[in-house]
Amino acid sequence: MLEGNNSLAVIGCGTMGEAIVRGIFRSGKLTPAQVFATDRRVELVRELAERHGMRTSTDNLEAAKAAQVALVCLKPQHMGAALDSEAMRAALAGKLVISIAAGVRLAQIAAWLPGSPLIRAMPNTPAVIGEGMTVLARGKGVTDAQIALASEIFKAVGRCTEIDEANMDVVTALNGSGPAFAYLVLEALADGAVMMGLRRDAAVSIAAQMLQGAARMVLETGLHPAALKDQVTTPAGCTIAGLLTLEDGRIRSVVARAVEEATRVAGKLGQS
Repeated sequence: MLEGNNSLAVIGCGTMGEAIVRGIFRSGKLTPAQVFATDRRVELVRELAERHGMRTSTDNLEAAKAAQVALVCLKPQHMGAALDSEAMRAALAGKLVISIAAGVRLAQIAAWLPGSPLIRAMPNTPAVIGEGMTVLARGKGVTDAQIALASEIFKAVGRCTEIDEANMDVVTALNGSGPAFAYLVLEALADGAVMMGLRRDAAVSIAAQMLQGAARMVLETGLHPAALKDQVTTPAGCTIAGLLTLEDGRIRSVVARAVEEATRVAGKLGQS
């Protein structure tokens, strides 16, 4: 498991990497002495060390050598340059490597790091506040214990589940891009309330809490969203009137098509 003598290298410790580090420290799973974070920006490296008391560097290879598990949080276009070298292959040989790079497939990473067990992960930005969702896909030879270790890392910033890698493009669209879709819906709901006389700050606050509560109802009751919707919809009421207006605007089709299109684009990421 994550506790004990395990040490973690966070290669490319930007917004998502730091959110994960913060969650791990908050959970008590690792101490700052067990984490080594890198970034190419000297100023950020210095700030990370000051904020968290962990070891930092601009040298990815140094971190890879020092740690037992590597969490790679680089952008897709930077993955090959960072990992595809004899020195990095030697440094990470036999060590669990977890990549959060969108669109970069396990087969690509395996070509760069053939001696490492590999896991692909797709977290999302709510991890910054500890309410993230992360989906894992394991590479060949990855054990249940290694998946459990990766799950521990991401459960420090929210929920975590595992799927087959064949579905990671749609996961990237739904989970990675999904928060932006939700923000757009939230903004539209607030706009409607403002149109009807509510102050903007109150409208946004009410809409945000309402969406959070509705989502938690799905997660905690296990009921289908349609069943929960029907509980709110009374005969001749205002809810059914609003729902019919949404249906007139083809809301279901438009939102579903947004996920479909984002999935198509996600499939092209990291493939140049």
